[in-house]
This record gives sequence, C-alpha cells and structure tokens, in this order.
Amino acid sequence: MSAGAPNSAEFETLIEGSGNKAGIEVPASVIDRLGAGRRPAVHIDVNGFEYRSTVAVMGGRYLIGVSAQVRKASGLQAGDRIRVKLTVADTPRAVDIPADFAAALDAHPGSRGFFDGLSNSLQRYHVDLVNGAKADETRQRRITKAIELFLAGKPR
Repeated sequence: MSAGAPNSAEFETLIEGSGNKAGIEVPASVIDRLGAGRRPAVHIDVNGFEYRSTVAVMGGRYLIGVSAQVRKASGLQAGDRIRVKLTVADTPRAVDIPADFAAALDAHPGSRGFFDGLSNSLQRYHVDLVNGAKADETRQRRITKAIELFLAGKPR
C-alpha cells in the first residue's frame, strides 16, 4: 500500500439473512485493521461488485447491509459465500443531482451554494423527493419548494 492510500482489508464470509434482510458481518480484527473508528464509511467490493456503505454496530457485531438493490444488481443472495474487500472511504459520498433540479439550483443565486453546504443525507433527502415524484407537476412542485427553502436558509 502506498503512503496516503486509504486502509483496506479482505476477508471471506457468507451473506447472512433471510427475506428482505441481508448483511455481511465484519470481523472485529478487520475493523481494527482499517483504523477508521468503529463505524467507518467504506467502499465494498463483494466478488467484484462494488458499492459504498457504512459499517453499523448491532448487538456488539459489526455489520454492513446488503440491500435488495445491491443483491439484484450483483446476483448475490443470503447464504452465498463471498470474498469481501473493504476500503476506507476518504471522500464524501457524491449525490447525483437530476438535471432539472441542478438547472433550478443554478438559476437561483444562493440556492446552489446552500444546497452544496448541506450534509450528504440532506442532499439525498431533497434529491430522493424530486426523483420520487410520479407526475411531472409533482416533480416541479418539489423542486420549487426546495429552492424556496434554500433561499430562506432552511435545510428542510
């Protein structure tokens, strides 16, 4: 590993769970090797499929969720034997802003800067609201509401 590169660790395990719940238990020794605290943000490579998440602690166990979306995209399911590589995520998680929302942010001075200053979770909250609209009118109404909030200095 080169100097300054994020810490990483590899291990083999099974995807645990049933039904809609699935996850990966991370050995405590791996958490120690990563050296990024007990709940690090990590890039996960599972049998060649990559995604990003955060290690959770539940009942004294270190766990990473494997969402239905990840299982569908990767073809993995509970009970599968996997090879896992975790790499500490040393950059903020990027939020993909839809083109119409980005254009509205750019068209209203101050709203883009306010949005960019929000936490990742608040940015995702607003983007998910916009993307979750089924009708074009609802989508536009949600974009307009977000811009109004940002111009008023309110995150939500």
